[in-house]
Parts: sequence; structure tokens; C-alpha cells
Amino acid sequence: MLNRGAPRRLFPAQGILVLLMAALLGMQSCAVKRGTTKKNTEVSLPARVLAPKTEGLNLEQEFISVLKNSSAVLPYPQWIQAAYQKKNYEPVLLSKLMEGKGPALLFDYLMAAADHGLDPRLFSANELRKQLETYTKTGAPDAESYRKTMELELRVAAALIRYSVAMQFGVSNPAKVYALYSTATRRPDSTYILRIFDMKQLKNYLDSLQPTAKQYLALQRTLKTEQLEPGKSAESICRNLALNMERLRWQNKPAAQKYVRVNIAGFGLDVIENGKSVLNMKVCVGESGEKATPQLSSMVHSVQVNPVWNIPLSIAIAETTRHAAEDRYYLANNNINVYRKGKLVSDPESIDWTVEDPGSYTFKQQPGVKNALGKIKFLFKNQSSVYLHDTPVQKPFNKWYRAISHGCVRVEKPLELAFALFADGKKYQQVKSAMDSGYPRAKYIGLPRQVPIWITYYTAWADVNGVIHFYNDVYGLDRQLDSYLQKINEGKTTVDL
Repeated sequence: MLNRGAPRRLFPAQGILVLLMAALLGMQSCAVKRGTTKKNTEVSLPARVLAPKTEGLNLEQEFISVLKNSSAVLPYPQWIQAAYQKKNYEPVLLSKLMEGKGPALLFDYLMAAADHGLDPRLFSANELRKQLETYTKTGAPDAESYRKTMELELRVAAALIRYSVAMQFGVSNPAKVYALYSTATRRPDSTYILRIFDMKQLKNYLDSLQPTAKQYLALQRTLKTEQLEPGKSAESICRNLALNMERLRWQNKPAAQKYVRVNIAGFGLDVIENGKSVLNMKVCVGESGEKATPQLSSMVHSVQVNPVWNIPLSIAIAETTRHAAEDRYYLANNNINVYRKGKLVSDPESIDWTVEDPGSYTFKQQPGVKNALGKIKFLFKNQSSVYLHDTPVQKPFNKWYRAISHGCVRVEKPLELAFALFADGKKYQQVKSAMDSGYPRAKYIGLPRQVPIWITYYTAWADVNGVIHFYNDVYGLDRQLDSYLQKINEGKTTVDL
């Protein structure tokens, strides 16, 4: 029996298939409306799709008219117009559908979006099929023939663009989903969108959209075929996998060969080199709510050994001065200096903190065994003023629930992390010597080379053996993403393109 909220594991299947694994992103049920399209659906396109008679037509004017009428279902209309201007307003995508079993092939891929935890309705698969079938029965005059052809062409373009973006960038933009999110995240640009119109072969292009990261493939295999964890419903497992596959589609992972990854929900830190974890440790993260650790990306540029802790005003008000009011020697016993207008207060014991305004003072805890930041902090630029640091209090690392800090990340093995970032050499020896010193003095030491840091949030993650670990939604970010995606699925908000 697992402890409530403890990390959970999903073991590889031994012959038991998961039912209803095609998850509808953002829904509470694992059931996905796959539609009735069968594999290799027989939908043919007439030859005139490729060559509607256009003599005497102003194709640019006709196309712009069609584009305007189709704008409600089209993403990136300006880029689409530029693409067709370059292609002389010809139905270039429909020509690709004419090759082999193109229509059936496209439908198969759109309907198989459920294997990625996505709802095929996001790509208007059934609407596209109906329009195709209607088109094949139309015997229209020349001008109308061109317009009908291009209406269908734009419908295909919209489906391909939405499917491409969903596979490669995700359905949602995390910066719009979360308030505490400052991770550099690449979104599709015109170059990416326009390459769709230059594809050489439809199947090769669709195959190229499949995410190939090992982590994604592990979750996808589990979504499609794996055994359920005992005591967990198909719905909850599917929902969890689908949400985390969406996160994995976001283009926010550091491109460097070496970086630090902190998974907030997993309470863990890894130093990644060449795709593998070379150092793993437990961490404590911020409490849920106002003290939550933000998702971010930055560069670790230096450390401060034997750090000075500039106590935030919120903590000074809620904790420091409250303790000082109860014990007049609390500040001295904890090596905390008090400043007023930048000048050191020589006798803080005389201040009556029950009536004095803490906002008129600043508080700095000096280096030493009681310093809340321990013997070292790892610095990187960010808007939330958070950092990684040591801690004199080690007992929380023995507990499974470690969302207990004020927002910064406490690390279990600070010296090993320093070694991983500095490597053995003169600077690392300076760090080690300073941390071991019996007479601690604050000292900044810059890294030989800055290392990216990625603080992220995953509630499902595969280990090196492919075993899926599930973590509690400590900040409620699964629920937040779930709600956002549900609005997209229900058409209450648009897909973040």
C-alpha cells in the first residue's frame, strides 16, 4: 500500500492491456472520440482537383476571397497567404493527397492523435472528410470549381498546420497557462509553418512529426499498451500521461549537452550530461501557494560560499521579528544583523518588535552553522529571486513530501553539485576549502563555464529502465493545465498557435 501522495511506479506490462488508453487531453475520462474513420479509408480525389480550369480568372483575387471566407478555421492566415502567393495560388497540398492513398493516410494520422493523448476533433478530421466527400460530388463551373478546390485546400492546410504544431510544440502555450512560468519556450514561426507547403511526400512528413525523445516514447507506449498501476483507474492514469505528454511537447528543454534539471513535483534534481543523469539528489521546494517555486530557465553563473542571507521582508515580518519579539536575543543567537537606512543597528535587542515597523529595517543573516542557506548557494538570474542552496536542516530530506521552503530550492548534496558544475580544478578546490573553513567568510566564485538550469514540473516521468513514476500534483498545476486544455477541446478558447 503506497503512502498517500508518495511517488508511485507503473511497471511494464506482462500481457495485460490497458483499456481506454487513448486519452482526451483535458477531460476527466480516458475515453476519446475517435470517430468512425477506418484505417485506409477509401476517399478518392478527382483529377480536376489538380487542375481546375482557371483561364481568365484573377487567382490572387479569388484566393484572397476564399481566404477571407475561411479565416474562422485558419491558423496564421498571413503566413498561409504568403505561402500560396509563392506557389502561384495552386492547390499544392491536395496534389500530395493524390499520391497513393493520401486522403486515407491523412485521416489515419489525424484519428491516431488519441495515441498522443489528443482529441482528433482538434484537427477537424471528420469535417475535413465530409468536405472532401461533398467536393467529389460537385460539378461546378470553372470559377466556382477553383474556389471549391481552394476551400478544400485550405481545410487541409489548417488540419496539417494544427496537427504539426500540436505534435512539435504542444496544443497549449505554457506561458498562457501558468502565472509562475519564465522558461524560454520556442513557439512555431513562419519558417516552420511555411515548410509544410514544401513537403516532398506526405507520409514521410507525417512520420517526421512523431516526437522521438525517449521520455515521450516511454509515456506514449504506456498510454497505448501498458498495465495499470494497482488501485488506479484507467481514467486517472490516462489523464496524467496525457498532461505530461503535452508538457514534453513544449519546446523548453535546454539545448546544451550539460544542464541542471529540477523537477518540482518529483522533489528531485539531476545534472544531465549527454542525455544521461550523472548526479541525482533530493530537493526541498517552495510551499504550495504564494511560496511556490517557479518554473524557469536560466544559467548558473556563480556560487556564494558561506553566504549571507538577505532575509526577504515577507519572512522578516512573518517570522524573524515575531521570534525576536518573543526572545530579545533571537537575532544575536541566530547571527542576524539589523540595518536601518543602510546602517548597522548596534543594539537590536532594545527594539520593541511588537510595535516597530519591520519595513523600516533590513535583516541579514551572517555566515555560520545556523545560516538558513547552509554553506553555499548557487546563483542564476531570474525574476523571482530564487536560487539553489545548502541547508543546515537535513531531516526534511528523509520525508517524501518536501514542498516546505519559502520558494528557493534546498539541495541534498551541495558539494557534489558544486563538483558537477565546476569539475575538479583550482576553483572547485577553493569552493571545498571555503566550505570546510572553521572561520566562514562570504565569497563569490564564478563557474568556469555557465551551466543552464531548468526548473520544471512533471507528475509522470520514466526512469532509465522505462519504469514510469507518478508524483503528486503538489501545486495543482495538473488541474490548471487540465482545465485549460478542456476549454480548448470544448472550443471555449482557441488552440495556442
